[in-house]
Amino acid sequence: MIATARRGLLARALPLLLLLWSAPSLAAEPSAAVSRGIAVELQAASLPEAPGRPVVEGDDAAFRFRVSDHATGQPLAGAYPAAWIDPLKAGEAADFHCLGKVEEFIGGDLFHRPSVDLNAYYVLALNPDATISVVDPLFGFGGTKLLAMVELDSPGEDWVLSGDRTRLFVSLPDSGKVAVVDAGTWKVTAKLDAGSGPRRLALQPDGAYLWVAVEGGVAAVRTSDLTVAARIVTGAGSHDLAVSDDSRFVFVTNGEARTLSVIGVSGLAKVRDVPLGAAPSAVAYSPLGRTAWVTSEEDGSISVVGPEGTEPAARIQAAPGLGPLRFAPGGRLAFVPNPRTNRVHIVDASSNRIVQTAEIDGGPEQIYFSDTLAYIRRRASEIFLMIPLGQIGEPGRQVPIVDAPGGQNPLGKVSRPSPAASIVRAPGATAVLVANPADRAIYFYKEGMAAPMGSFSNYDREPRAVLVIDRSLKELKPGVYETVARAPLPGRYRVAFFLDAPRMVQCFELTVAAHPELEAKRRRESPARAEALIETRRTAARQPVRLRFRLADPNTGQPLDGLEDVQIMLYRSPGNWQDRRAARQVAPGIYEAEIVPPEPGQYKAVVECKSWRLPFHKSPAASLEVTSMGAAPSP
Repeated sequence: MIATARRGLLARALPLLLLLWSAPSLAAEPSAAVSRGIAVELQAASLPEAPGRPVVEGDDAAFRFRVSDHATGQPLAGAYPAAWIDPLKAGEAADFHCLGKVEEFIGGDLFHRPSVDLNAYYVLALNPDATISVVDPLFGFGGTKLLAMVELDSPGEDWVLSGDRTRLFVSLPDSGKVAVVDAGTWKVTAKLDAGSGPRRLALQPDGAYLWVAVEGGVAAVRTSDLTVAARIVTGAGSHDLAVSDDSRFVFVTNGEARTLSVIGVSGLAKVRDVPLGAAPSAVAYSPLGRTAWVTSEEDGSISVVGPEGTEPAARIQAAPGLGPLRFAPGGRLAFVPNPRTNRVHIVDASSNRIVQTAEIDGGPEQIYFSDTLAYIRRRASEIFLMIPLGQIGEPGRQVPIVDAPGGQNPLGKVSRPSPAASIVRAPGATAVLVANPADRAIYFYKEGMAAPMGSFSNYDREPRAVLVIDRSLKELKPGVYETVARAPLPGRYRVAFFLDAPRMVQCFELTVAAHPELEAKRRRESPARAEALIETRRTAARQPVRLRFRLADPNTGQPLDGLEDVQIMLYRSPGNWQDRRAARQVAPGIYEAEIVPPEPGQYKAVVECKSWRLPFHKSPAASLEVTSMGAAPSP
């Protein structure tokens, strides 16, 4: 069994201390409570948030906890809270059995799962058979729990997650579309026609536009309504994308044209083309220097381009074969792999020069980062490498390298490569997930370990890329923790909040309102309400028995009159005999039919009305005992 940092934290919480708590009710207004000197305030509202807006079923809702010291008001920063949403029974208070509920949820009791887990995260795998696997790893490591399989029109090439983690955009070059996947229902909700052959995707930091690399240029898609705002011709050849951290500029490589196009977001137009001299293959943005860094596999050059420059501001020369450049956290140091020469160069953006080079065999081809390590995937090896970020950057110093196995087969052995990441962070800063396509598995590696702690299957599919959708509580600012989750069905719920250090449990009451359209749909689809009105429960064989049912509107309770498709069926149980007859109305909402049972036995009567969505199998069944002829009937 594999445990993430959060999972391990929760596991250590058992057994819980016996605590005192209250159970305030929660609508759209904040609700606060104090326990063991810690004040917790909870506010929940459907998105987009608005004053007084409640939580409505089916909506994406924000759940925000403010945690502080009650005496001083000082925010409690750096905590790792957990929370769950569970339905309340009729008349049950939120504080009833609160401690026990939290123990069940922390213990991972499969028979007592909450309606909504506000600590969950999901692992997605991009597969070559035009699917995306969605796995719940918290209860699935060592025995994968497949939540969904997203069906696409053609294999995905690249993907990007919206900032609020509710939508996933997937490029589908073979079908010429960009699929939009709802990250709550795991359904494709839209297919965008951005242009021919969409491949690379980039989302602006402010979330306003999704940029799609298509044949001949790029398309800007408004994320607000999923319409194409502009199609911009940039140049011939393959394209890679990078967006400035202030969302003002987009940089687009043009492979055959040997240029870098700079696009101004405000005008949705190309500002200039910067000649590079060699075919560009990848681009990355440096927030430190506010420059685009372009690598060329063709001649091994690295060009540094500012948004205002008409020529590269700097040019760094290495050997042909360079892969995509990636900046480490902080933006000063960049890593550039070269699978042809089996090297990884470390570039200092402050001086625009290569300061260190690591000799790495096996074809290093992709770089990924945690807060403390650079991860290197090698094309021809199952061993991935790690470089401590705190021990690099000094010119001439030897680069320290640590290795760990990532499966049985080479990590680069894949039927259809994807530019999307195959090593990503798991929730918590000290663990990553490593996709091994040939193993058809994803490995969980915790930093500092000699080997992965475990793996889970991708259901006999190659995980070409891996992505984490983290729905756990995140600290937005000191003492404020928030996540977004899909609101459950309407009703009363308990929101259970748990804090490990200092230890506390707190329960709130949450009311989820009905969505008018969903409520109307339920009303439209509800079957007629039926009630058996059998005068006698015992009769003689071969004698007609009068069977009656009352039918009423399921929402108003009013009698249903004038129905012409009501049928009543009498059948023997057990046995195969049955007889069904058209029923006639004999009183308001009451329908009757006479049927003759052929022989003694136990019988049941049911009613059907197709016009009011009431089939026989949803009807209440009235029991009837049939005796031999001559036996006196009884009520």
